[in-house]
Parts: sequence; structure tokens; C-alpha cells
Amino acid sequence: MSKYENKQRLPAEAEYHDELERLRQLDQHPVPPGWRMSPVAVGKFVEGDKQLGIERKFVCEPEVVTRVVIALCTNRGALLVGEPGTAKSLLSELIAAAASGDSSLMIQGGAVNSVSQLLYTWNEALLREHGPCAAALVPSPLLRAMRDGKFLRFEEIARCPQVLQDSVLSILSDRVISIPELPGDDGVIYASEGFNIIATSNSVDEGVNRMSAALKRRMNFELVKPIARLADEIDVVVRQTEKLNAKAGITMQIAPVVLEMLVTIFHELRNGQSIAGRSTDRLAGSAMSTAEAVAVAHALSVHAFYYAQGRMSGENLVHFLLGSALKDKPEDRRRLKHYFDTEIAERKGAHWKALYAQRHLI
Repeated sequence: MSKYENKQRLPAEAEYHDELERLRQLDQHPVPPGWRMSPVAVGKFVEGDKQLGIERKFVCEPEVVTRVVIALCTNRGALLVGEPGTAKSLLSELIAAAASGDSSLMIQGGAVNSVSQLLYTWNEALLREHGPCAAALVPSPLLRAMRDGKFLRFEEIARCPQVLQDSVLSILSDRVISIPELPGDDGVIYASEGFNIIATSNSVDEGVNRMSAALKRRMNFELVKPIARLADEIDVVVRQTEKLNAKAGITMQIAPVVLEMLVTIFHELRNGQSIAGRSTDRLAGSAMSTAEAVAVAHALSVHAFYYAQGRMSGENLVHFLLGSALKDKPEDRRRLKHYFDTEIAERKGAHWKALYAQRHLI
């Protein structure tokens, strides 16, 4: 039995195993020490290549992926900064899966409060029986990444205390960890070829303002922006919703017109501008991200499959939109109503009229 059988979600290296193997076999470009494929092949894996049958997995300007990959080819780490829901974590996972063959070495900044959590702990039973020894050492994902020459994914790095951020700084600079409890060579771990850190941080998060200035200088920043083109965002939402539906056993056709309305609403409320170029209200309590749009589209599919004989309709869209659009800012309800009155009400087509008829739910 595969270790991934009956799992709700597969890591990128498992989900796209065939694509990764195809890229490795066809890769004729130079491969950095410790990497599994060339930077060119990593870019193709992320951005897609129709000729090779490689699916596009992340939508951004090609230069963004190239800059991040180049940073990881050097001894500088890469820090992906952006609004919530811009798929920074997905980008780091895809790059780690392609370059290291393993995207599972990950630390959540908000869950790390001590150096032991960041670096290593001990197996208490073995420690009592044998004292400090290599067998009793429990390495953190960071220590394993250094030892095995892989990428560490440091999620929400700004959420961990600055003293731990400074520890990451010294690791990036010196590429070594000392374990004073262990004697001799066992007490020094040098980073193997291929090791690096790819971190993420939300630009709207208060924690990013407290990031260590030295760490900011040591890592290459890359701003990950929301998807700019509506057509690209619709494509992403359709593909991701189809994947979620398939994993949930939902066998039905997604209604294109409903998905187009959904993504258009998210796109406009996020950008503060209609597709026609008019200014609209932006919601204060919700990022209205592509990831949220996928969640709403999946919820609509679940409802249609179990409650509506597989028929997805725009009349139900407002019900599922509210949970994403209205969070903890009371003024957003007024803004959403105003958006419906000034934009949705003016649009032609029976599907938009049916959507506006549900305004009373807001």
C-alpha cells in the first residue's frame, strides 16, 4: 500500500511525480550541486510547458520564478512576500519538490518559540539510558534539510521571535550548526550541497514589520502579487476546483458561467476596480484571494452534487460568497451591498440578474 493512499492531499513531488521524472530525463541544462534538476527545468515545472505536457501550476510573471530560483542557486535564501492567498506556500512547495525532490521539510514560524524547536530536541528515553549521543538526537526539519542537502520551507518566518530569526541568519551565513552536547564530529553539522531556505511572509501581517533587519539583508525578497488577468484567475479556479471535486468523489460538470461570475466578483472586490475600469469598494476584512475563490467554488460544487442533482446555479452563489466576503468588519456588509447596487445591478444577462435578485441575503 502506498503511503499516500487515502490521503486528502498529496505533496507536489507525489502529485506530479510523472511530470518531474519526465523533466529530469529530458533535462539537458546544467544542474546545481545537490539539485535534482536544472533551474531551467524547475521553471518549466512551475510555469508549465505545453510541448512537454507539463501543467502550469502557478500564475505570475516568468521573471518572478526565475529570480527566486536564481536566489536559491546562491547561498542567499529567498523570501516570498505577498498578501494572504497569493499562493506563496504553493510556489515554495513546487520549487522545493522540483529542486530537492522533497517539499515536506517545513517549519511554521508561528509554532516555533525556542531554539530547540528550531534546531533539535532529544529522545528522552534514549537520553536517560545512553546520555547525549547521535542516536538520541531528534533533528528538526531545518537540521534534516542541512544534513540531506534539501530546501527548508520556512512558513510565516516573521511570526517567530527575532532571536530565532537571528539563528536562521547565522545558519545562512555560516552553513553550520554546533551541537555542544555531542563530542567530536557528531557535534558539528555542516550543510550539504543543495541546502537552502525558501521562506514566506504575509505583507499585511504585523509580524513582517518586526523582522530582523539583518535577516532582511541576508535573504532575497520577492513580491508575489495577486493574479492580474481575469482569464488566468478563472483558469486557476476551474482547474483547482476540478481537482478538489475529483478527490471528494464529486462527479459533475462545473457551470462555466457561475465560475466566471464568482471569479469576477473576487477579482473586482480585491482590486477595487471593475473589469470595465470603474472604481469599486474594497473589503477591509477579507483578502478575496484566488484561494478563497477556489474554496467557494468547491462549496458550490458540493452543494450542487448533494442537494441539487448536480446543477450548479448562480442563485446559490451569494449564500457561499458571504462566508468569504464578510468576516469581522461590519462596514464590509455595506460595501458589498453598494457593489451589488452599482456593478451587479447594471450588468446584462439573465445570470447576473438572477445573482442580483439574491442581494437581500447580504
